[in-house]
Amino acid sequence: MANSYTQIHIQFVFAVKYREALIGIDWKERLHQYITGIFQENNHKMLQINSMPDHIHILGGMRPHQSVSSLIQNVKTESSKWIKANAFCSQPFSWQEGYGAFSYSKSQVSDVVRYIINQEKHHKKTTFLEEYRKFLTLFEVDWDERYIFKELE
Repeated sequence: MANSYTQIHIQFVFAVKYREALIGIDWKERLHQYITGIFQENNHKMLQINSMPDHIHILGGMRPHQSVSSLIQNVKTESSKWIKANAFCSQPFSWQEGYGAFSYSKSQVSDVVRYIINQEKHHKKTTFLEEYRKFLTLFEVDWDERYIFKELE
């Protein structure tokens, strides 16, 4: 689109199915690189990515040609296939349904990058679900406890 200028920064948060701790320390950097490649193939900009064993945080600069849901569906589908093809997990891997997407202004980007980099330190004090509920509350998202990321029952 000629003469269309945007600046859209979104943090994506999503979990491994049943929040199982399947993302291995020995291959998580390769996962980050793979997902970065998906962002780049879709003409978006990866600003920061980090994961814990049971979930992932991504801060991206999005172009308006693709919807948030389409991008995340592509990331989840392709990364799941890649994880399976490389046999990184001894059990079946998939991402849980749903995701969080939270927008930020340019002035907030460096703070969000720092937050994502420090996930390991942060999660020594706060669980993933506490963190996720805090995001939903802070961003004033209407949410239903029944649809928050679930653990295996």
